[in-house]
Amino acid sequence: MLDTRFNTQEKVGLGMQETVNRCESQLAEWLRQAFRAAFGEAQEWESIRVQPATDARFGDFQCNDAMPAAKLLRRPPRAVAEAVLAALPLPPMLTRAEIAGPGFINLTVSPEWLAEQVAALSAAPRFGIPVAGHGRTVVIDYSSPNVAKPMHIGHIRSTVIGNALDRIFRALGYRVIADNHLGDWGTQFGLLIQGYRTFLSDAEREALTVEALERVYVQSYNRSKEDPAWLESCKAELVKLQQGDPENRAIWERFIAISRNEFDRIYKRLDVSFDLTRGESFYNDMLPETIQMLQEKGLAVESDGALVVRLEEEGMPVCIVRKSDGGFNYAATDIATVRSRVAEFNPDRIIYVTDERQQLHFRQFFAVCAKLGCTARLEHVWFGLMRLPEGTFSTRQGNVIKLEALLDEAERRALEIIKASNNDMPEAEQKALAAAIGIGAIKYADLSHDPQTLIVFTWEKALALEGNSGPYLQYAHARVCSLLDKYAEQVPGRDPLGNVLLLNEPVEKTLALQLMQFPAAVLRAAETCKPSVLADYLFSLSQTYSSFYQRSPVLKAEPAVRDSRIRLCAMVAQVLAEGLGLLGIAAPRRI
Repeated sequence: MLDTRFNTQEKVGLGMQETVNRCESQLAEWLRQAFRAAFGEAQEWESIRVQPATDARFGDFQCNDAMPAAKLLRRPPRAVAEAVLAALPLPPMLTRAEIAGPGFINLTVSPEWLAEQVAALSAAPRFGIPVAGHGRTVVIDYSSPNVAKPMHIGHIRSTVIGNALDRIFRALGYRVIADNHLGDWGTQFGLLIQGYRTFLSDAEREALTVEALERVYVQSYNRSKEDPAWLESCKAELVKLQQGDPENRAIWERFIAISRNEFDRIYKRLDVSFDLTRGESFYNDMLPETIQMLQEKGLAVESDGALVVRLEEEGMPVCIVRKSDGGFNYAATDIATVRSRVAEFNPDRIIYVTDERQQLHFRQFFAVCAKLGCTARLEHVWFGLMRLPEGTFSTRQGNVIKLEALLDEAERRALEIIKASNNDMPEAEQKALAAAIGIGAIKYADLSHDPQTLIVFTWEKALALEGNSGPYLQYAHARVCSLLDKYAEQVPGRDPLGNVLLLNEPVEKTLALQLMQFPAAVLRAAETCKPSVLADYLFSLSQTYSSFYQRSPVLKAEPAVRDSRIRLCAMVAQVLAEGLGLLGIAAPRRI
């Protein structure tokens, strides 16, 4: 069963959906018809696309396809563009179509048509996010802390990037399996078991904590470097564990239970949850079978006593799947894990979110899985490391900032600001708001960067409460909500989203056009596996809204304009709340 599921039909990755942006798709279809009318069906015109204009002075949208079409037609690009615009009359959606430069086609849409389009998105579930993943399954492997070690700030990137992707793919209609693949097996457990018995008192063993286990590991590791006899004793304890010794097994299981309780407490604060939490040990029984399969297919060959898969044709060194001492390594476990996931979930995609240091490892075992017939799309979403200004983190060097300490400090600083500006707010509400703002700041400080960016951690950057930050976006949302509350006092009982939308001013039209881009931003974030795409969009939207608010009176405008503008504001609140939620960040109504 397991082997045959590895040879399923070809998987289809996430593709850009033409319906993701109503404006662009309708304009593109009109231009395709114009190209056909001008030049016939001899060429394939389905590739014609429309995109938002790079300069609003020249229109709302632009099409650049006259240039590549000119090469096929052997005509000047501008002549191609002129023929296209002359072939059909302007549709009602457009007020102007012009040619610029060598052949750019600039399009200006009518305010009335744009108002209809953005209103339709506002009325759609989740502001029009397309169900692009319907019928498809994606497994997302992220966070993955090691048992017996507290989570530190080095874990924050995989956790928040992975969780944002988890939320984004679910919003797109995918069946998502979020898998926390724990590091719960390996040589460190021999060191831990021996240290647990030697370095802890009875009372410490009774009230065992993850911090105590980390301390024990460091002590045992350091002694193993100086005392060969100690190292041999640790190896013996590991062998006993691997052979199923009841006492060592019980100790190991206690390590896992205590660690998972600690992890779950942190995940609850971060509003992160998983569909599965399985350690490396879950796949142990599959390892001999996996190696046998590799040998039977002629993929694994012996080399200096080890078993390796040669990857010279793929431009990589050999992938060791069984060590010379007969032990299995991470590659064997990861190949077995893919086989298990394919058999259980039949996913279209399996996404791994880990740091940059593992790139070769993932390329290697992905290549081995392909040789075994795996057709699921395997992707490594790697991210740059988080460093301190003075260098990298190291548990043994003792310079690790615990993740819990980071969250505590974030909430403490946020609470100070809230108390200074909201003295009338009840204490419980202040603390809840401090958690939303502080943790939101931590998440956004990461998610606003391209994942592959190296981040140098400083408290000032991580907890920034202004500029391009989580609190800035949260405040923008709260400010809109405050405006909506004041409107409700002026016009009780009226739903702002039911008002007539006018878009008479350029800044109103600009804001509406930007709102139209939300579904496309969500889809691009998924396609590129970069939540930063969505973060960039939300920051830009907030800046556009700020410009609109400063230049366009809302509550003091005459009633028809007031009602139209308040509807536009309500749409901004919709998108900010939805977008922040996809990033795992709360959107309080009051700050």
